[in-house]
Amino acid sequence: MDTVFKDGKTRYDSVFHTVRDFELTNQFGEQVKLSDLKGKMVVVNFFFTSCPAICPKMTANLKTLQEAFDKSDTLIQILSLTVDPARDTVAALKHYADRHQINPDNWMMLTGDKKELYDLARNEFYVSVTQGDGGPDDFVHSEKVVLLDKERHIRGYYNGLDSSAMSKLAYDAATINIAKDRRKPGLLKRLFSGQDH
Repeated sequence: MDTVFKDGKTRYDSVFHTVRDFELTNQFGEQVKLSDLKGKMVVVNFFFTSCPAICPKMTANLKTLQEAFDKSDTLIQILSLTVDPARDTVAALKHYADRHQINPDNWMMLTGDKKELYDLARNEFYVSVTQGDGGPDDFVHSEKVVLLDKERHIRGYYNGLDSSAMSKLAYDAATINIAKDRRKPGLLKRLFSGQDH
């Protein structure tokens, strides 16, 4: 059994949803795939740059999270996916990142096709229960922040507006990172079974 963290509680589960690979454009106009981030845990949120209330608070909490992993910035990658790609151009994302003094080393603002972004929100990250087709009148917004492990399994949901929930995310990420991979035999077992030869 592995652990999954939801609503501040530890739950035990052995099956996790694996998020499919996707490709979006970051605040520098570069194409980024989820599969490019091998070896990193990924923290995902959905936002838009003109959001007046929820997003600035969530961004501030994510910035605190990023700073908590400052010394091990290769462990965590933050991805903020816009839900307003018509307005959130590459230049708008870069301006937003600069205004909030976001370190781009391990935090990317991403934009792309609206239908793709909304499909990811609803059918891969499960941050919205509303129905829609990603059309012009469709809108998704959520304060949920999602933690993916290095195998792209969803390991927890956190309220991005709650600083204590974000502290829990940091703790959970560190715990998952140091937990022994149960699918891989220990070193002694591999040595004696000849698996390391």
